[in-house]
Amino acid sequence: MIDFTLNGGPASVDVAPGTPLLWAIREQAGLTGTKFGCGIGACGACTVHVDGVAVRSCSVPVESIAGRAVTTIEGLAGSEELHRVQRAWIEQQVPQCGYCQSGMIMAVSALLEDNPTPSDEEITTAITNICRCGTYQRILAAIHSLVGTAEVSRG
Repeated sequence: MIDFTLNGGPASVDVAPGTPLLWAIREQAGLTGTKFGCGIGACGACTVHVDGVAVRSCSVPVESIAGRAVTTIEGLAGSEELHRVQRAWIEQQVPQCGYCQSGMIMAVSALLEDNPTPSDEEITTAITNICRCGTYQRILAAIHSLVGTAEVSRG
């Protein structure tokens, strides 16, 4: 049994220690907002926060989160009101298919918590999630709307 905090509350999962955190979240905890994408930590669809840091949950063995705090997209807002990144996503109409967006939102929210006014270079370096629909301009617009800077052209 592995005990940890999940979205602010106590959680326990009874899985093999090497089980990826993604599967413990989805199959054991029943939280399906965190998506399976590639299974090798490259695409970012499975991004969650562990102790406030964005991690690719498909590559994190559940044993490594014992006693730690995990936040998924379902727990990001922490209340009935949406998180500011979720609101920006809606206002900027970021999602197209939406599959990758929970991971993208988790990566962006962690970046902005750590660096409230990132440059475009810092955004590009920190947000390596893949959006197969190519909504990167809208993602940048949403981030810029949160940090109070104008959207920049990526030419």
